[in-house]
Amino acid sequence: MSAPESRGKKPITPDGYQRLQDELMRLWHDERPRVVQEVADAAALGDRSENAEYIYGKRRLREIDRRMRTLNTILEDTEVIDPSQVNADDVQFGATVEVEDEDGRARRFQIVGEHEVDAKLGRVSMVSPMGRALLKARVGDEVVVRRPAGELVLKVTSVRYL
Repeated sequence: MSAPESRGKKPITPDGYQRLQDELMRLWHDERPRVVQEVADAAALGDRSENAEYIYGKRRLREIDRRMRTLNTILEDTEVIDPSQVNADDVQFGATVEVEDEDGRARRFQIVGEHEVDAKLGRVSMVSPMGRALLKARVGDEVVVRRPAGELVLKVTSVRYL
C-alpha cells in the first residue's frame, strides 16, 4: 500500500467515502430543496424582519450550504483505499485489529480515516492515540496507548483486511 498522505490525500475506506457521498446527495437533492421551499413560503408571508420561519430557514440554508462545501472538500481531498486489497501482516490503514487488554477483555477496531470515525462501531482514526499505537503492530505485539486516563497496554491477537 502506498502512503496516501504523502501526496496530500487522506485515506478513506470505500464505505466511508460512500457514506459522505450519500450525505452530500441527500443534502443536495432532498434537504436543500425542501428548505428553499420553506424559505420561499415564509418570505411570501410578508415582513421578513420578524418572520421566525424565514429567519430560521435562511440560517438552516447557510448551514446546509456550509456542510455541502465541507463534504465536497473532503471528497476531493481523499484517496479511497479498499482494505480487502491490502496485503500486509502488520497493521496499516483499513486493518481490522483484534486486541486483548490487561484484564483479558477482547476488543476489535478498524483503522480508518479521520472523516469516518465511529467509536460505537470500533472505527478509530489512524491519527488517534489508539490508531497511532496500533499502526505497524503485528500479531503478538504489545502496544501502549497513551491517553488522558492513563496508559493502556493491548496485545494484538489478530490483523485482518476485510
